[in-house]
Amino acid sequence: MSAEVQTPPPFATVDEHGEARAAADSLRVDPDAEALDAYSRTVAGVAERLAPSVANLRVLRSTRRGRIPAGAGSAVVLTRDGFLITSAHVVAGRDRGGRATFVDGREIGFRVVGADPLSDLALLRAETDDLSPAVLGDASRLRVGQLVVAIGNPHGFAGSVTAGVVSALGRSLPARAGSTVRMIDNVIQTDAALNPGNSGGALVDSFGRVVGVNTAVAGVGLGLAVPINHATRKLIGDLMTRGRVRRAYLGVAGGPRPLPARVRRERAQDTGVEVIEVVPGSPAEHAGLRVEDLIVELGGERVSGVEDIQRLMVGEKIGVPMDVLALRSGRELRLELVPRELTR
Repeated sequence: MSAEVQTPPPFATVDEHGEARAAADSLRVDPDAEALDAYSRTVAGVAERLAPSVANLRVLRSTRRGRIPAGAGSAVVLTRDGFLITSAHVVAGRDRGGRATFVDGREIGFRVVGADPLSDLALLRAETDDLSPAVLGDASRLRVGQLVVAIGNPHGFAGSVTAGVVSALGRSLPARAGSTVRMIDNVIQTDAALNPGNSGGALVDSFGRVVGVNTAVAGVGLGLAVPINHATRKLIGDLMTRGRVRRAYLGVAGGPRPLPARVRRERAQDTGVEVIEVVPGSPAEHAGLRVEDLIVELGGERVSGVEDIQRLMVGEKIGVPMDVLALRSGRELRLELVPRELTR
């Protein structure tokens, strides 16, 4: 009688001992699942690290009848001894203060140290000295497509976490203070879902470093954040030491424009700032700047974009003459202007 022959299961391999090894194939991990796990671990790790550093704000306004609710939002801890950063529009108005609630259940009173509506940043001081500060990063190193995590605290005892990617960089967002309108430059655009309670919360990179302060919900699947960079770090320092930000003022509006090929070669510089508007009576008009002039240098420093001009418009430049190198009809033009203090 012939022996019965057993056929190995489909896709199984047979070693030299004749044993089927289908188990290895059945336990093989899907590469997509591995990627998802890595993504999940990154987001969960960032959220766990930052949660103690993000507070829920209940903003209160003083009235004759006492303090009444005036808004809500989130804030990010900057220092152990109680400084927090949030969006200026979250605490806008006079006589504002309130309560900051953390994920460990603590509820701490805070006051507004200073607010700068033109950057949509405000500095708060909580009545404590044992907070968990977040680590600040540098938004200038971000790249389109990079993973970011938006962390807010709209409810106080459970942080809100959404993840996405950097959709665009270099966006501008209008900000107003009284009659003054200024563009917040280099705003970060992400597809991380936000809600109004997340305003003032943290936009964080995959290493847990705060690279932006969530400031606005611009539409479905679209969020904006004020970047943490050299310029905004200085603004935060001004709010911390003075309670306000002093700015110099030129009186021009402009945008980036490629330089002519000859100038690019001579200056090793690709772009300048084209003047698209000159405010009547401004330092720029008195200096002789005109629409369509192309600014390439200001105060001895190269100007490649609007952010370079705004970076130079600090309080120390008020009343100090500055040389301007511009191109007009392809020819170099040197002017001198004296910035004034920006008033609202």
